[in-house]
Order: sequence, then structure tokens, then C-alpha cells
Amino acid sequence: MLKRAHRFDGKLIAADRLHVSLFSLTGLSDRQICAAREAATCFRTEPFEVSFDRTASFRGGPGNRPFVLVGEKGLRRLQAFRQMLAAALTRSGLRRLANTNFTPHVTLLYDVRSVDDYPVEPIAWTVAEFVLVHSMKGHHHLERWCLRA
Repeated sequence: MLKRAHRFDGKLIAADRLHVSLFSLTGLSDRQICAAREAATCFRTEPFEVSFDRTASFRGGPGNRPFVLVGEKGLRRLQAFRQMLAAALTRSGLRRLANTNFTPHVTLLYDVRSVDDYPVEPIAWTVAEFVLVHSMKGHHHLERWCLRA
């Protein structure tokens, strides 16, 4: 519906690839990846709700602008979750990784066109797990952690 409304030609991201990226582990050594896995394994928090209430286009390369879900109020718990996970990564010696900027979003497609912010009915779900994904040439789930108190 939104794709048609905005006259996008880009291909929709497959449902099984929709995600929110918390950190990029690109360029880390095997030892650092192990430290990140250990930090995630020791991390404890309960499941929480997220809610996205707008769409927008992000800047991208020419002809490759991400069209994304974004929000504010409904993402505060997600931002707090990421801060707590960043603290766990810092304690594991991965401060550089933890100090990156974070704009919570879900990429829906890439297109030549871009659009301004557009309100949508909130799209919400319960975050009950997080996953370490290797995303070179596809998405491969390397490890999964369930949230629990």
C-alpha cells in the first residue's frame, strides 16, 4: 500500500529479513566477535514492546535511498535496551563498537525516489529475542538469545 502510494519501484525487503540493527560487527576480529557473543550471553532483560509510527526515506547512494519505518515514543525501550547492551559490550572491551550512533528503523525497501516523513498507524510487536546475524551475501543467523528477566 505505501509502496504504491509513494510510487516506489524498489523491491520490498522479504519479511524474514526485516530487522532493527543494533550494532555492526563489521571489521571485528574473531576474538572480538567471541567477546561480543559472551557479552550477549550474559545480558539479561525482559521482553519489551516497540512501536513504529512513521515512514521516511534515509539518505543513501544515488538511486539507493532506504525507505524505512521510524518512530519516537514507541522506541524508548528499544533505545534503553541498546544502551544496556552497549554497556555489556564496553565491559567486554568493545567500547568502540558501543559508542556508535543509533537511529532505530526497519528498512522496507530501497528506491531511486525519496519521500518526507509520513505518519502511519503504529506497527508494534514484542521484542522477545535478539540475534547475531552475518549479513554478507544473505542473512545467516549465527546465534540467538531469548529475553528474560
